[in-house]
Amino acid sequence: MPSSSGLEGPFWRSIAVFRFAALAYVGLVVLRDADRYAHPVAAGGVLLAMLAWSGVTAAGYGRPAGRRWPLLLADLGVVLAIILVTPWVVGRAALAAGVPMLTAAWLAGPVLAWAVSGGRRRGAVAALVLGGADLATRDRISPSALTGAILMLLAGVVVGHVARLAVQAEERLQRAVELEAATRERERLARDIHDSVLQVLALVRRRGADLDGEAAELARLAGEQEAALRALIGRAGAPPDPAGAEQDLRDLIDRYASATVVVSAPATPVPLPARTAGELGAAVGAALDNVARHAGGRAWVLIEDEEETVTVSVRDEGPGIPDGRLAEAAAQGRLGVAQSIRGRVADLGGEVRIASAPGAGTEIELIVPRSRG
Repeated sequence: MPSSSGLEGPFWRSIAVFRFAALAYVGLVVLRDADRYAHPVAAGGVLLAMLAWSGVTAAGYGRPAGRRWPLLLADLGVVLAIILVTPWVVGRAALAAGVPMLTAAWLAGPVLAWAVSGGRRRGAVAALVLGGADLATRDRISPSALTGAILMLLAGVVVGHVARLAVQAEERLQRAVELEAATRERERLARDIHDSVLQVLALVRRRGADLDGEAAELARLAGEQEAALRALIGRAGAPPDPAGAEQDLRDLIDRYASATVVVSAPATPVPLPARTAGELGAAVGAALDNVARHAGGRAWVLIEDEEETVTVSVRDEGPGIPDGRLAEAAAQGRLGVAQSIRGRVADLGGEVRIASAPGAGTEIELIVPRSRG
């Protein structure tokens, strides 16, 4: 729940102001009509109880921890009790003659509180409960009473909708601030790393490329770390999705970048459901394992973000796959392509396309929809 200093805080303060303003109106009505009440002394006691409860709710809703079900339900129950006791205090004859209910506009307080706490559906529920109780206590439902109940229902729906929009706007603003801060920090780290670590790794890779033995292995490892570090600082620092429902596919594929694997991705995020992104990333890893075992040399990975689908292509410069080799491998129980690649993508509702010819390398396209629905 956002803190009281956020965009939701003013709603709760406005509800408190509304309660006391509505209570002042109720007090004027009681003073005007007290001589027509069946039990005027009891009306004064009810008015004091309403004042006390207005103070309790103002203090309770003023803290984020207090905006939960115990106080929300108690608020609804107190107003319901006052509605139910009104026919005895005012008298049914007076109510039939047009004397207002004791609650008057004050009974809308819980409706507004429920709407702000849970949106338009919760506000509508509270309005229906209180409006129904108000109408049920009357011997005759007048047009003005029915109009009041409908207006209270509309207020619950509209206020709830506006409150949810305010909370969503606050979350998006916070997300934008985090992204901006992360971008600035990423740019600062990239400058520092480029001026130190990346230059040293690049120097080791270049100087050791023409050497043999351990020096050549050291150069290869330096090249892999250089590529991985460049990919890391390229997108490091972006905060995770608040709901944890989506993941940027680029972050998963970038892990495979090395001196022999070139990863090309869009400049903007490629969000996918977390499970879809994880399975697609694992399928790409299996394809790259096949390249390392059977093709050697370099590999290129390309991420294409389309409107309804996401395509990841893995291409190598190896000897290619002879005709019938995949079927033969599956018959022998070697299910790397059949299960690790085709199986994963098929479970996501996608398809795998393999283009290969002897001596011309292999290209594997993994195409998945953004949503199986």
